[in-house]
Amino acid sequence: MSGSVHHVGTTVADLDRAVEFYCDVFDLEIAAEFESSGENFARGVGVANATGRFAHLDGDGTRVELVEYDPEGGEAAAEGVNDRGAKHLAFGVDDVEAFYEGLPDDVETVSEPQTSSTGTTILFVRDPEGNFVEVLDA
Repeated sequence: MSGSVHHVGTTVADLDRAVEFYCDVFDLEIAAEFESSGENFARGVGVANATGRFAHLDGDGTRVELVEYDPEGGEAAAEGVNDRGAKHLAFGVDDVEAFYEGLPDDVETVSEPQTSSTGTTILFVRDPEGNFVEVLDA
């Protein structure tokens, strides 16, 4: 059996707000929106009586899945990128500095763009859920 990456996903508390953020800030487009529920779904995700609202966003060949669950789980956003279990999505852009300058005022940044020892310019922001999102030279 060989595997392939189907999507990367993250759980959010407010699906509409998260979709708006990723579409506005990263120019992603909605590829699909759907809901799933029922006994088999709840067993499959290991959450009793679970329902899920999903949005799949097209990330130029990589599908980004955002899902809002009912019942809602606990907080899981990491304090720092070095925390065990910390996760992040990463987006390549043509010009990190220009991307940074064009960010809406309400987007939380971890720092200004920095060029690392590898020569790559990076920037970390947080999405509305507090998740890390890396922006780097494409």
